[in-house]
Amino acid sequence: MQVLSEAIRDISYDNERAKLFVTFNDGDMYVYVGVPGEVHRSFLDSDSKGQFFAYEIRDQYPYNKVEA
Repeated sequence: MQVLSEAIRDISYDNERAKLFVTFNDGDMYVYVGVPGEVHRSFLDSDSKGQFFAYEIRDQYPYNKVEA
C-alpha cells in the first residue's frame, strides 16, 4: 500500500508469515520478520510513518534487504 511519507513509499504485510515489507523512497525494500499484525496496523494508522518506523520497527525485528 502506498503511503504519504517523506521516507517511506510503500508498506505491505504477509499475515501468514508475519513479514512486513517496507519500501523506502530511494527504492530500497526491506523485509522485517516476526512483526505482529497489530504493529503493521498501527504503522499504517500512524501520523508519522518515519517516526513510527524508527521507534517501533527498526532495530526491533530481524530484517533483510530485498534484492530486485
